[in-house]
Amino acid sequence: MGAVPAVLVTAAAFTLGRPKRRFRRLVRLACLGRNLRPATSYQARYAVCAARWVTQLMPMRWACMEESTSAALLLALAGRRAEWRHGVAMDPVRLHAWIVGPDGHLVEEPADTALYTATHTPDGPGAARDQQGANRE
Repeated sequence: MGAVPAVLVTAAAFTLGRPKRRFRRLVRLACLGRNLRPATSYQARYAVCAARWVTQLMPMRWACMEESTSAALLLALAGRRAEWRHGVAMDPVRLHAWIVGPDGHLVEEPADTALYTATHTPDGPGAARDQQGANRE
């Protein structure tokens, strides 16, 4: 049930405001939890599955960008951080957004997602950032 408010907030961010700034709004929303503790693999997988389940009920276009943003927001509401990614694959050119677990593995994504090169990683890599901070202390 926690995914419902996350999906509704994502839908509001998607529809309200100028269309030219939609990507920026969704990225900001996806990165709200960037200063929180990383989610476990189980928590990340649960958030992605919950967001996908709820988004099936949405009467609007709902793709990977909105799903991954909803999952990241759900984790932030639970006090955890998701590693959100946006990338591109070539031939044919296509875009995709996804969540990466704390171990760096894709969360609930098909194997061909590995073909995408992350071009926008505004919140991370959190795991590497956490390790560097621990090494400095």
